[in-house]
Amino acid sequence: MDKKKVAVPLVCHGHSRPVVDLFYSPITPDGFFLISASKDSSPMLRNGETGDWIGTFEGHKGAVWSCCLDTNALRAASASADFTAKLWDALTGDELHSFDHKHIVRACAFSEDTHLLLTGGLEKILRIFDLNRPDAPPREVDNSPGSIRTVAWLHSDQTILSSCTDMGGVRYEECYFSVLLFGPKYTCTLYFFLSSFVVLT
Repeated sequence: MDKKKVAVPLVCHGHSRPVVDLFYSPITPDGFFLISASKDSSPMLRNGETGDWIGTFEGHKGAVWSCCLDTNALRAASASADFTAKLWDALTGDELHSFDHKHIVRACAFSEDTHLLLTGGLEKILRIFDLNRPDAPPREVDNSPGSIRTVAWLHSDQTILSSCTDMGGVRYEECYFSVLLFGPKYTCTLYFFLSSFVVLT
C-alpha cells in the first residue's frame, strides 16, 4: 500500500509586522529563492525550498508593499511607503540604487531580460526604469484609472499587466521597445470586469 505524501507548510519566522507580498524566483543553478515584503520595512531573502533565512535588505523607512527577484536571483527590488523603490544586490544585501517617487510605491517587477524595472503606486503612474542607466529619467505611463496595486511583465517583456485598487479591474498594455529610446509605445488598453471587457484605443 502506497502512503500518501503529506505536504508540510514552511513557517518562516522573522518579520515583526504583517507580510504583504511574497515572490519566488525562477529555478537557478543555486536553487530557487523566496523574498518577502512586510510592513516592518525590511524585505527578507530565504531559501525557497527550506525557508531558511539568507538575509535582510535594510534601508527603507516605511512599509514595504512589494518585492521581487530578477530572473537569475542576483538582484532584488522593493517598493515602499517611503516613496522609493530600491534595487539591491541579492548576494551581498547592498543597496545598488534608490528610485524616488512622489507618493507610496505599491508594486515592482523586473523585466524578463532583467534590464528594466517597472513600478507603480498611489501616484497612478507606471514607471519603467532602465537598470543599465539607473540615473536616467524613467519612461512614464500616467493614464491609470486608479492607484496601482500590482504590475507584471508578460510576453517576453512586450506586455505590461497592472491592477488598480480604485476600479476593481485589470489593465493590459501592449508595448514595443525601441533600442534607442528604451521605452514603450502603447497601442491599446483593455479593462477587464468579471465577464466582460472594454477596449480603449
